[in-house]
Amino acid sequence: MRSSATAQTRRTSQVLRKPTTALDLAIERAVGYLLNKQTEEGYWIGELEGDTILESEYMIMCRYLGRWDTDKMNKLADYIRRKQMDNGGWSLFPGGPIDVSSSVKAYLALKMVGDPPSSSRMLKAREAIRQAGTISAVNSYTRFYLAMLGQIPWNDAPAVPAELMLLPSWFYFNIYEISSWSRTFIVPLSIIWARKLTSHLPENHGISELLQDAVRERRPPILSWKSFFLAADKLVKLAEALNFLPLRRKALETATDWMLAHLEKSAGLGAIFPPMVYSLIALKALGYPDNHPTVMRAIRELEKLEIDEDGAIRVQPCMSPVWDTAIAVNALAEAGLCPDHPAMRKAATWLVSKEVRSKGDWSVKRPNLEPGGWYFEFANEFYPDIDDTAMVLMALARIGRVLGKDDACRRGLLWLLGMQGKDGGWASFDVDNNKSVFNHIPFADHNAMLDPSTSDITARVLEMFSYYGIRRAPSAIEFLRREQEADGSWYGRWGVNYIYGTWQALRGLSCFGVSVNDPMIRRGADWLESAQHPDGGWGESCISYYEPDKKTVGESTPSQTAWAVMGLMSAGRIKSKAVERGIEYLVRGQTPDGTWEEEAYTGTGFPRVFYLRYHLYRHSFPLMALGMYRRMALQ
Repeated sequence: MRSSATAQTRRTSQVLRKPTTALDLAIERAVGYLLNKQTEEGYWIGELEGDTILESEYMIMCRYLGRWDTDKMNKLADYIRRKQMDNGGWSLFPGGPIDVSSSVKAYLALKMVGDPPSSSRMLKAREAIRQAGTISAVNSYTRFYLAMLGQIPWNDAPAVPAELMLLPSWFYFNIYEISSWSRTFIVPLSIIWARKLTSHLPENHGISELLQDAVRERRPPILSWKSFFLAADKLVKLAEALNFLPLRRKALETATDWMLAHLEKSAGLGAIFPPMVYSLIALKALGYPDNHPTVMRAIRELEKLEIDEDGAIRVQPCMSPVWDTAIAVNALAEAGLCPDHPAMRKAATWLVSKEVRSKGDWSVKRPNLEPGGWYFEFANEFYPDIDDTAMVLMALARIGRVLGKDDACRRGLLWLLGMQGKDGGWASFDVDNNKSVFNHIPFADHNAMLDPSTSDITARVLEMFSYYGIRRAPSAIEFLRREQEADGSWYGRWGVNYIYGTWQALRGLSCFGVSVNDPMIRRGADWLESAQHPDGGWGESCISYYEPDKKTVGESTPSQTAWAVMGLMSAGRIKSKAVERGIEYLVRGQTPDGTWEEEAYTGTGFPRVFYLRYHLYRHSFPLMALGMYRRMALQ
């Protein structure tokens, strides 16, 4: 249950000064809006929106598992239809180019609910797919789905041998040398690959008409890592054809044990959509009955991601309550809400309850490190991440005494310190996870095989350190200096894109004590000023991940404008014309109910593969920027 807007506004007015300017009024309205969104339990959660691969893959999974609910499938299909572009295809983000993999899966999903291939919608889709490279251009994960439904031979998908599970952690390649999310993909996929259980579609539900358009794939150069791994792929398939698999039984047992263990203390495997789906398919391949408790719990976790609205169902890739709550607390604190306010104390108590207290995958490389930190979702004990932990620690530092807060902060700090990479930076979930050769493995075409250190997370850790009086991290500063682009910007791994990375780099460096006169800070601020739009805002499309020279192209958005303004203020340009115009843009764009509108995707899952629209970004970050501006302007 949520508190009423009237009651929240009354409580807001008790702790914020009486508004005397348009800025004050905008902040008061935004604080009231955010307080009204807090749940009774103390957390905030906004919708997390992705593209239609979620709905398509959900439908494919339900067909494969024999869980076809006609009403639900029609609602999912209706959402897919609504997202089809004028050119007939489907994109990864609004206004983006066609993505052939998501388009093929959308086409298949619509065929499965009975859309005739002769309809104008499907004819346009087929032509768009043909123009985008045909079915030959789809990624590995699409191939797995097509093989599961008997649309292509299993050998047309890359092998994921379960024997990978038997490679020891000291071996150059093992599952702990790839990113945590890829790990949760690959383990269940290895089970699926080993079993190769196929659920054949009726001919009228298949996509034979797309298969006819397939073209021969180009071979890579003979002397390349890709050729090496393709040769290894063929050897695995040959061994399977000859039934020469002496370790397959043990490998499957190891993979199954790993998957079952990681399903515990988690809202589904990895608590994110792809491995949640793969784990259910793997359980089916292993012969688990539909009414098995493990299967039923996994289904329930997936169903929690559904949003049934306006006659259609859309699916979230996961839930983000820890992240949303930590950002909300930081925004409210920046806006001047008292640390003792009941909303702040309730949020802190909830955040402390989500602290990780057991070892996860990270402990393979850091076996002597005490557990600590926070994850992103409601439950994901094996996978605390550095970014959430840093944001939570900043939030808790801003709040008065809460039972257990100090111990949780101590453990979180020690855990973060122990997760610094050899290069001086911090990654997301892992440490020193940067062997680029693994990007050439055939099943690694999702552009997320590795989890290297990034500028945005490293800078956020530096910002957090400043809250706790930690002032020595020269290797991290040098990491950020090396990562700065020639034009002064920084790449943004987890937000779109250079605006996000540059804001966080400037913020982290300045909070940590690097002088605003340092050349890298001046150059970063100069770039942000050069990227401002005529309307006073900032905006950048996901297209900049494909074409970096378009890093200033995109409509102005509230979240990206807030990031840019905070970056410039952190760089000492509080009184600049650019900051003034940016603040005016935010105040002018606020809606009567105290929030902002934003349709663009400004969050990043996997660059060039998956993007996100965090529905609370459009609110929390503008509030944070307005509060920061008022605080700094009064100094």
